[in-house]
Amino acid sequence: MTDATAYRPPAGVRPRHLRTVCAGFGLCVAVLLSGCASGSGLSSGVGYYWQSVSGHLALMNAARPVDDWLQDPATSQPLKDRLALTQRMRRFAVTELALPDNASYTRYADLGRRAAVWNVVAAPAFSLTLQTWCFPVAGCVGYRGYFNEAEAEAYAAELRTQGLEAAAYPVPAYSTLGWTNWLGGDPLLNTFVGHTEGELARLLFHELAHQVLYVADDTVFNESFATAVERLGGQRWLSAHASPAARQAYAEFDGRRQQFRALARDTREKLMQIYALALDGIDTSATKKEQRILPLKQAAMADFHRRYADLKAEWGGYSGYDAWVARSNNATFGVQAAYDDLVPAFEALFAQQGNSFPRFYDAVRELAALPKDQRHHRLRATLPMQANPVLPPTQ
Repeated sequence: MTDATAYRPPAGVRPRHLRTVCAGFGLCVAVLLSGCASGSGLSSGVGYYWQSVSGHLALMNAARPVDDWLQDPATSQPLKDRLALTQRMRRFAVTELALPDNASYTRYADLGRRAAVWNVVAAPAFSLTLQTWCFPVAGCVGYRGYFNEAEAEAYAAELRTQGLEAAAYPVPAYSTLGWTNWLGGDPLLNTFVGHTEGELARLLFHELAHQVLYVADDTVFNESFATAVERLGGQRWLSAHASPAARQAYAEFDGRRQQFRALARDTREKLMQIYALALDGIDTSATKKEQRILPLKQAAMADFHRRYADLKAEWGGYSGYDAWVARSNNATFGVQAAYDDLVPAFEALFAQQGNSFPRFYDAVRELAALPKDQRHHRLRATLPMQANPVLPPTQ
């Protein structure tokens, strides 16, 4: 068994989510036996599904009830304190945020690694539209998850040989959408339990929000909804339960995050405008389009790196976003959009529902029942016209 005391706060913010690769062992076995997948490699077919099943089961088997960790004399006091904090957050999620009351996040596992999974994302050279992969229950999503970092990096390299921009990034937590609650639910992990108090609360609220609602084939809607819940719920937790020191630490952490997201959003919008030139019909030759667009793209990316260096200097050398910036490309900008672009509209909808989480969830369920384009249009209509976000092509 790995050292139960070994948890460390993350160096910085990482994209945090892998939606269901296979939602539960029984469903995955059914997929394998049905012959729905072909091939044997880890990039496709049976090999990919097998690593999903075996990786998730290993994670579940490593988890023990939080009470066992709290009563174990070998568990360090700092870890006991963090686990006790998660259980207070879990109760708050149920009583104050109307999030599901089930087995999720009542067990803990130390995986002995820095991430729960690694996501692979890809996009064309002149587009932020993510390549999608389709899975049972989850539908089509813009990422693939691997429980082994080397396998994720190998698949990203394979995608690059196909002319795509690709990246593999660490993910400290993922949701099985409630499908594994009968097996003990999604566990707490060493990969995120050491986050700052405000970030830990937000992560738990985000993942539980996916158990409230998940719409197949609409990554932007799902992730923006969960991000809105985490932000709204996190604010309530910090106001009601965090110490002044914890609130101050989180304010500094979140302040840097908001500055970085603003920079990333501005760069995305510039890239979208540049790539729109490829669709304007003036040049039909792919070579001419590349000659015209590539210098503009390179200038936008150079400006992104320069402005990030300025931010980092302003932060006194804080390096939490260095890894994100180093792998930044169309794919990473595209996946970041899913977590940002509809959040203001969801927050406006929450206010329209009297700041009531149950009413908010009901309103979101009504939107989820609509066709995708109508769903997004109705949601964006909650914002004043000038506040409507600029969205990339729907994924």
